[in-house]
Amino acid sequence: MSQKEKAIVLDDQAIRRALTRIAHEIIERNKGIEDSVLVGIKTRGIYLAKRLAERIEQIEGKKISIGELDITLYRDDLSKVTDDQEPLVKGSDIPVDVTNQKVILVDDVLYTGRTVRAAMDALVDIGRPASIQLAVLVDRGHRELPIRADFVGKNVPTASSERIVVELKEVDGLDQVSIFKKE
Repeated sequence: MSQKEKAIVLDDQAIRRALTRIAHEIIERNKGIEDSVLVGIKTRGIYLAKRLAERIEQIEGKKISIGELDITLYRDDLSKVTDDQEPLVKGSDIPVDVTNQKVILVDDVLYTGRTVRAAMDALVDIGRPASIQLAVLVDRGHRELPIRADFVGKNVPTASSERIVVELKEVDGLDQVSIFKKE
């Protein structure tokens, strides 16, 4: 089934503005960044977490810890995702103990909520955070689980037949969020 680009919903400037706003909201909600850690969900969530950390440091004048979370083995759709191949586990790297920390999970798109549920399961296996918050660049709706983002770059209502594609310079060579229609 082919797909056709319907529209660009965020360009590089819009992504930059959204991340700056999210950084301010994270600081405000948590009354600073004490006992806080950003944890990016592989793959694009990691790069978004790093960008948020840079902005938070510019605003607060202090560094915030950043971690990487691989949720491959926690997915409930593993058999569908891997097509009977062994899952590729990239490993998690969280340089601080998350116990009693305010963990802000960072991902590119919030859709059904299953990725976030898997990330929370993986996180709780590592330690017991004081709280878990969720920051996403795009919330496209269609939740299957009772999960909502605390910080959203842009809400993009979509049809089930549409797909959101997030491209980041670190992975794809450009910053852009597009919506595609299945043909």
